[in-house]
Amino acid sequence: MSRFLPLTIRFVHGGTMVVSSIADARKALDGTWKNKDAATYVKAVRLVEDAANGICRPAIAFAAFKKAAAEQGLLDPVGPSAALSMFDQLWSRDRKGPPR
Repeated sequence: MSRFLPLTIRFVHGGTMVVSSIADARKALDGTWKNKDAATYVKAVRLVEDAANGICRPAIAFAAFKKAAAEQGLLDPVGPSAALSMFDQLWSRDRKGPPR
């Protein structure tokens, strides 16, 4: 089981990757990004590497990775989970009242 909720990254040249760990983030940072000189990208690389070496909290590194990916438009939009969709259906059905 992964430590973080999975993110789907869509690289500049069309490939995708699901990222849900620091190891995944390291691999994804090697992919094709729009701007590897951007401050958020450089910071994410440093923090992910530090987390892999045990000198940075993984949650901080993962947040930096997510911010860099979002800034460059690489995050695939995430729809609601299946459980949330079922809950929404039940809730809307209950609000309508009993069948007539």
